[in-house]
Amino acid sequence: MATAQQSSTPTLRPGVQPLRAGEGSTFLWRKLHSLLGIIPIGAFLLEHLLSNFEALKGPIAYGEQVRFLNSLPLVRVLEWVFIFLPILYHGLYGVYIWLRGKSNIVYYPWAGNWLYTAQRYTGLIAILYIGQHVIRQRFMGVSLPEHPMAAFAKVQQELANPWMLAVYIVAMIAICWHFAYGIWLFAAKWGITPGVTARKRFGYVCVAFGILLAVMGLASIWAFVGGQYPNAASF
Repeated sequence: MATAQQSSTPTLRPGVQPLRAGEGSTFLWRKLHSLLGIIPIGAFLLEHLLSNFEALKGPIAYGEQVRFLNSLPLVRVLEWVFIFLPILYHGLYGVYIWLRGKSNIVYYPWAGNWLYTAQRYTGLIAILYIGQHVIRQRFMGVSLPEHPMAAFAKVQQELANPWMLAVYIVAMIAICWHFAYGIWLFAAKWGITPGVTARKRFGYVCVAFGILLAVMGLASIWAFVGGQYPNAASF
């Protein structure tokens, strides 16, 4: 009797590849990479956007916010342990995952594949931007921890360059996209949103959240270049 042959074509499954135990140290490294993207990096991003939003109130309010942040106890330890090192690990390990070139077509059919690719490129933009931003604003020129009231003028002078302004705008949109979609991935991979329906609904929430963050970030940039506070160095 003839037997029906089973198709060798794999069935595409919509969704997100879960973090599976039993994959050696890779499982732990990926767990850490995923977690750090939310805590503390995501928390720092929210704080940074809220702090920069103070620029809309003018140079003095912005300088006072910088003064407050630099007056926190053990601020330099906190800076390295909860900001610099986590960002460095998350960024470099993210690039490592990308360069490994593991196929994702089974878990990211079509539209999801575009989202996966966009997440990788926005992550690359983010790590490059953050690197130059930290160097230029934290370690070059006037020292803001010692002179917090010069913070507004320092950013304003940098954004006076049209190329740097374009970099800030592109990076702001990319970072907000990366974080918002990262939240969606985190919830899917950690089992917080099981099922297609839950992920779809949470996706709308993440889109709205990402747009909100981007609007806040772009509004903060406008505060420096909109002309409302010219010659901020005089404050």
